[in-house]
Amino acid sequence: MPVPFVPLYSALIAFGLSLLAGPSAIAYLRRLKLGQQIRDDGPQSHRGKAGTPTMGGVLMVVSIVVAVLVFRPLSNNTIMMLFATVGFGVVGFLDDFIKIVAKRSLGLRAREKLVAQFGLALLVALYASARVGTDLIVPFWGKSIALPTALYIPFSTLVLVGAANAVNLTDGLDGLAAGSTAISASALGLTVYLFGYHDLTLFSGAVVGACLGFSWFNAPPAQVFMGDTGSLALGAALATAAILSKTSLVLPIIGGLYVVETLSVILQVLYFRATKGQRLFRMAPLHHHFELSGVAESKVMIRFWLVALGFAVLGLYAVL
Repeated sequence: MPVPFVPLYSALIAFGLSLLAGPSAIAYLRRLKLGQQIRDDGPQSHRGKAGTPTMGGVLMVVSIVVAVLVFRPLSNNTIMMLFATVGFGVVGFLDDFIKIVAKRSLGLRAREKLVAQFGLALLVALYASARVGTDLIVPFWGKSIALPTALYIPFSTLVLVGAANAVNLTDGLDGLAAGSTAISASALGLTVYLFGYHDLTLFSGAVVGACLGFSWFNAPPAQVFMGDTGSLALGAALATAAILSKTSLVLPIIGGLYVVETLSVILQVLYFRATKGQRLFRMAPLHHHFELSGVAESKVMIRFWLVALGFAVLGLYAVL
């Protein structure tokens, strides 16, 4: 099979599986009464979304795994991609499960979630340092720099945990995380292909397909939410592909939307503490600020998709 067509086929398989299995999966989640718990401090307009099936990220993870397993043999990098994506998906699944069953809207305690995430990320970083190397491609320069192993491992661990949680923060509007991740994964897939990592390109294609298939049901008004199961898995997939392709420094550009969303939360907290109770934004992450400013949810989603596309193009330019 010609190499350029492999990621296209993996994308089509993941897309088709998500599309075909979606109705049954949503119906099953409804029967289990796995409905979304809406946070008390969230936008009032989201109250009507209470009870919408969540944990739809399981559908995405399964679609990705199946699409990748179709192509044999699996490389070591592909196996590590599966490990990170499924591993973070499991952490998200436990978080979602606790939110619903225990009726605790915040899910896993922060310490529990971070210990699990850092443990998984550390294993990926150790593998990358031993099998891939500790050099990183510098965007807009065309050259790479080698980090000492003692610095590379914690850096890569933070990249993985940070990216997973950044995508999680972005998952706050119908269709936003799925659509923006499809864009980012497409750009990252092309990037790793240009550097000769065809196995990672295959995986990126599967991520794109799963996101597009899920978007069919997640577009506003959403029939299902991905939950932390999906958002943490998607963020882990993007970050692991970047780490294994030595493009960790390019990822913040390609995924610039996630960086902006995360910074809005950090700035909100810092400003709130510095001013003893005042807010920089109406609400963070940033998409909620625009929503509370009167912009329709669907319009915010599409505009953020366009921002994600702009960052993706800039990221590609940074490595060409």
